[in-house]
Amino acid sequence: MGKTTVRTVLYTGISISYIFEHKNVKNINLRVKSDGTVCVSAPAAVSTERVDGFVSEKGQFILNAIEKFAARAENAPKAHEYISGERFRILGHELELVVKEGNKGVYVDSGKLYIETKNVENFSEKERKFQQFRDELCREVFARQVKKVYPLFEPMGVAYPGLKIRDMQSRWGSCIPQKGTITLNKRLISAPEECIEYVTVHEFCHFIHPDHSKDFYGLLEKIMPDWKTRKELLNNSSGC
Repeated sequence: MGKTTVRTVLYTGISISYIFEHKNVKNINLRVKSDGTVCVSAPAAVSTERVDGFVSEKGQFILNAIEKFAARAENAPKAHEYISGERFRILGHELELVVKEGNKGVYVDSGKLYIETKNVENFSEKERKFQQFRDELCREVFARQVKKVYPLFEPMGVAYPGLKIRDMQSRWGSCIPQKGTITLNKRLISAPEECIEYVTVHEFCHFIHPDHSKDFYGLLEKIMPDWKTRKELLNNSSGC
């Protein structure tokens, strides 16, 4: 493994810095990390001048990637403090949080989200109660969507799937056809139910077509003609 250096090239007058390393690889490899860092590796026989040229050629791709990651970070949901007046999004609805003394736990009433706890200053307890509420709601809503969607795929020979629910950073859902399981992201609970239904249908389609081929999208279009609209709505939804 070679020495790591930082190099800079110009693309249309804009400086692009990147971390470079000669490695035991076959080709020049370029990656833009989510924090905007550009990393490049190349075989030992490739000169730094050739690598600079390669990075410059990829200038527009790099700038687009950095801009995309920056926008994603700016729009990312802020960490909650669990204090009255905060806004939470549940199933597409913006709810104002009210924290009060009591023992009812977490519930929704008259368009507001309530957390009742014995110690309203105890952050960990409020967070634990909310996450328990969210997880229970996920299990209820996601299971309902799987039950609703399944009859569309049963005639295709799809067995009723196992449902897993977990936090995921980069995907709304996943499917493992070999194990007959669908996994849905907990963050989906912030989105409208039509978006959750879209992700559920998307994952069911992978039981028939495991990849994102033309046939996959043809099936998705047939089952849910408005999937693109739902996907756009989902992408515009923020976390809870």
